[in-house]
Amino acid sequence: MAIQWDAFLIVAVITWASALFIVGAYSLGVRMLAVGEDAQRSAMPARLAAYGCFALCGLVVIFGIVLIVPSLSARILGA
Repeated sequence: MAIQWDAFLIVAVITWASALFIVGAYSLGVRMLAVGEDAQRSAMPARLAAYGCFALCGLVVIFGIVLIVPSLSARILGA
């Protein structure tokens, strides 16, 4: 059994990048919620940005699950 180091490196880099993206987007969403609560005029733009960040995190997680589960991957992506 031989390890395909190229494929391993690709998976490792994508995993790190995805984790950093999810943590960053979630942190930005939490920060936008805090800004929205502290806003004196209108909190709606900050709340919309926060909900957008949370939705983006959810989409990335769902896409990751689709890629991991073979039956979902075959059904949704046709691969």
